[in-house]
Amino acid sequence: MALILSAQKCPVRRTDVCVPTTLPRPPAGPQDNMSVPGSYQAAAGPSSVPSAPPSYEETVAVNSYFPVPPAPVPGPTTGLVTGPDGKGMNPPAYYTQPVPVPNANAIAVQTVYVQQPVSFFDRPVQMCCPSCNKMIVTQLSYNAGALTWLSCGSLCLLGCVAGCCFIPFCVDALQDVDHYCPNCKALLGTYKRL
Repeated sequence: MALILSAQKCPVRRTDVCVPTTLPRPPAGPQDNMSVPGSYQAAAGPSSVPSAPPSYEETVAVNSYFPVPPAPVPGPTTGLVTGPDGKGMNPPAYYTQPVPVPNANAIAVQTVYVQQPVSFFDRPVQMCCPSCNKMIVTQLSYNAGALTWLSCGSLCLLGCVAGCCFIPFCVDALQDVDHYCPNCKALLGTYKRL
């Protein structure tokens, strides 16, 4: 069961001990009555807790691979601080996070990009060339294919033997298309009409 403390501020420094003002001060003993709700004020008497927190260098131990204990506090204290119940207790220790040491067995990760299969048609295609790894627009080259020879043979059967049967070899729409890289001149793919 959690008790909610009043939202009033303690009118003293952060390191002083606060006791309730509306309740009588509890006798020194093993029980701790600091969880009783009420407003708080500073306990009478000088505080033996250091008034300033440790410096940044002491806290994070700059340029050090090992934790450094906090510097000794000047004064009559020997490490024990009187708690609210009158018993001696050790002050909290400040620890630093160790600096990570580079691992000699580190594994290098290489990212591999898989290119989607490219469909070649009778028009230029923009793609990444697998040979030179550059973004290019393919150059086209037309070659006689199955549709070209079939058209030539059918024109010969129709009676165009005087040279008109060779017209399909001059028409790009009847020929197969080869796609080349303009940088490295590698053959990237072929579009066959039949």
